[in-house]
Amino acid sequence: MHLSAAYAVQVRDESERLAAAAEILGLLADRTRLALLQRLSTGEADVTTLAEATDVARPSVSQHLARLRLAGLVGTRKEGRRVVYRLRHGHLRRLVDEALNAADHQLGRLPPHD
Repeated sequence: MHLSAAYAVQVRDESERLAAAAEILGLLADRTRLALLQRLSTGEADVTTLAEATDVARPSVSQHLARLRLAGLVGTRKEGRRVVYRLRHGHLRRLVDEALNAADHQLGRLPPHD
């Protein structure tokens, strides 16, 4: 069977897509990063605010934010001397919400549904 070059491109594109999705899910698999993303889903915040909201030390928050920024999941802007963080897109907010909703179902806080 002869496969067209377009098929090879589609397979490569799907492979890259799956790899990118796995990387995003891997970053979400850390409790601190998930908590940071959850807090950022409510609006922008600086490191101090995020450290207080998540009860995590500032150096640790900064390191996690650096990873999220390198992965392109959060963006920044300068506000005077402060760096303010934000989610890069709504898909990430919805992904975090769905992960937390799934956890609520698993813990029995919400009844099962389709």
